[in-house]
Amino acid sequence: MKAIFLVPAALLAGCASMHMGSHASAVASLEPASGSNVRGSVTFTQDGDEVRVRANVSGLPPNSEHGFHIHDKGDCSSGDGMSTGGHFNPTAKPHGPQSGEHHAGDMPSLAADAYGNASVSFELKGVKVGGGGPTDLVGHGLIVHKDADDFRTQPTGNAGARVACGVIRST
Repeated sequence: MKAIFLVPAALLAGCASMHMGSHASAVASLEPASGSNVRGSVTFTQDGDEVRVRANVSGLPPNSEHGFHIHDKGDCSSGDGMSTGGHFNPTAKPHGPQSGEHHAGDMPSLAADAYGNASVSFELKGVKVGGGGPTDLVGHGLIVHKDADDFRTQPTGNAGARVACGVIRST
């Protein structure tokens, strides 16, 4: 009789632990770098095994596309974004698009509208928000680049100068 009650209790405990911390969130405030006027806000929310990303960026050239990456260091002190180091790549993958092998920091490009604003929402796999560990996004830099990402050139995507910089912080 005792075993019958232990099985449901164990199942419930397992379900509860799967959802603990599943909605951790972080935010990055993008500030201009390299003399640009680019700024914005980006939120990261853990949702099961995925991280939902929502970005609103302004000050981009109208009708333009821009590389958008998580970088290794959470340091925007250099004024040109170079203090963030290279792309966040804890699993030693090549640079590429979300549909193939890619750095943990590789994200879809930002596409600005006729007013220079970009609003995007997408999901990332293979990373997490909070809790530490090698794939945790918190504490890393976030960069908007001057040019489009070609998703081929190693290791950067040939996206040019860094025009906005922020640090991903827990909320």
